Amino acid sequence: MHVPDGFINAPVSVVAGVVAAGAVAVSLRGARRELGAMSGPGGIGGERTAPLAGLVAAFIFAVQMLNFPVAGGTSGHLLGGALAAILVGPFTGVLCVSVVLLMQGVLFADGGLTALGVNITDMAIVTTVVAYAIFRGLVKALPRRRSSVTAASFVAALISVPAAAVAFTAMYALGGTTDVSVAKVAGAMIGVHVLIGVGEAVITALTVAAVIAVRPDLVYGARGLTAPLKLRVGGELVDAPAAPTPAPAARSSHRGLWLSGLAASVVLAGFVSFYASASPDGLEKVAHDKGIDRKAEDHASKDSPLADYGVKDISDARISGGLAGVIGVGVTVVAGTGVFWVLRRRRDTDTSPSQVGGTV
Repeated sequence: MHVPDGFINAPVSVVAGVVAAGAVAVSLRGARRELGAMSGPGGIGGERTAPLAGLVAAFIFAVQMLNFPVAGGTSGHLLGGALAAILVGPFTGVLCVSVVLLMQGVLFADGGLTALGVNITDMAIVTTVVAYAIFRGLVKALPRRRSSVTAASFVAALISVPAAAVAFTAMYALGGTTDVSVAKVAGAMIGVHVLIGVGEAVITALTVAAVIAVRPDLVYGARGLTAPLKLRVGGELVDAPAAPTPAPAARSSHRGLWLSGLAASVVLAGFVSFYASASPDGLEKVAHDKGIDRKAEDHASKDSPLADYGVKDISDARISGGLAGVIGVGVTVVAGTGVFWVLRRRRDTDTSPSQVGGTV
């Protein structure tokens, strides 16, 4: 659903950019709290939450390269807002998807640069906010168990994709550069993205379930999932003291999860992506069929060495695409980890005893 330059006029693109900038600024503050919450009593420490969040961004980048076929010669791919929000929190999730969109736009000529605000608003903010709101509501209503988190992840991801299609349609209604009726755009966009949402839901639920099975304490959306152990003392039930996880074991488990996730991302982007569907994605198909791409503009980065997810001057499509995917994963995990590491460091500084007037 990457919107190219020229689909939405300049005034609406500017407003979307302002909205995106504001949401990113708010998310930077919120992510500092979320990254701190992720480093709580599980024993992994704040310095390890930044790589985890960076890994989520890299994984989303990798899976977005895997277009899957849907009806009528159309394909879809993960948007990732629901997955990021559930794994690392909604504010951090907005930043994860925003980092991915920035890397895709600048390096791979995927999604217009003047439309970056439109894409962040649509694919990062709308999907994350809608998905997490639905997820939290369902988790509160469902029984407290792992299967409930997985089921809530499925539903939240499913709804987040057509919600993004509705948001794009609203922006087109305000600033579309063609005269195609809004009703036609809405019908086509929502219809195809309901189908794409099924794929998003499956990927999100499977990923969340896999992480919960290994390290439920690292899943932001599963906090408080396990009720505390009760002991009967003097005829009354009291909470049993938690047995702390040994630090070396926690570090080893966290490192193993991170390495496994990075390896999976590299394999998906570097090898599996070659077998992804070549059909146009939902927005491309609708834009072509309905004619809303008549004023699309060439991408400012169309001559980038990595444009269109291939390495310039490498003629073998498999090697070119695979290498571009691996580079993209590497750049995204470094950029994402850097952003989140700085946020964690700032939070540690702000909450240190010298800042709050305490003593050690």
